[in-house]
Amino acid sequence: MTNPSPLHVAMIIGSTRRSRFGSVVAGWFAEQVTPRADMTLDVVDLRDTRLPDTLADDGEDAPEPVRALAPRLAAADAFVVVTAEYNHSFPAPLKTAIDSFVDEWRAKPIGFVSYGGMSGGLRAVEQLRLVFSELHATTIRDTVSFPICWERFGRRRHAHRHGGRQRGRQGPARPARLVGSCPPGRPHRTSLRPLRRLL
Repeated sequence: MTNPSPLHVAMIIGSTRRSRFGSVVAGWFAEQVTPRADMTLDVVDLRDTRLPDTLADDGEDAPEPVRALAPRLAAADAFVVVTAEYNHSFPAPLKTAIDSFVDEWRAKPIGFVSYGGMSGGLRAVEQLRLVFSELHATTIRDTVSFPICWERFGRRRHAHRHGGRQRGRQGPARPARLVGSCPPGRPHRTSLRPLRRLL
């Protein structure tokens, strides 16, 4: 029996602020993935993608930054969205990135790593679940959350041992259910177990 191909995860850093804390949180997640043989990681930093603020009209050619990002998202088996919470919601550049694509999200699992103040970004995550459900993506119930994130990391901005893991109230998502929603033509070869162990 051959080993399944590694789970290819695209991690999306949602904040583009110059002084953002998201780079630190994304770095923490990357450290969890890098040593694993059953996962590969593509870091999609929205600050670098330079997606336009204005969406293309129907029938209009997509701008070059959108065309450049599309194959990276299409190649992903699953996504992890690293998001801050701004005014009880998620960053505007993240909404633009989500709205710029459709098929790239369809029937793929999406996990969340959030950070912020007392809520740890969980209000942003709840809004993201609504948005992704409209795009027929499947969000993973378990969420990693860092409340008061600046206190959860040391001076070197490494996570303390007891980071902010949060689990959904109704229990973990089932990998079989998520894999069963793969789009037509997409092989059911990918197990989500490696991703769920991180979330």
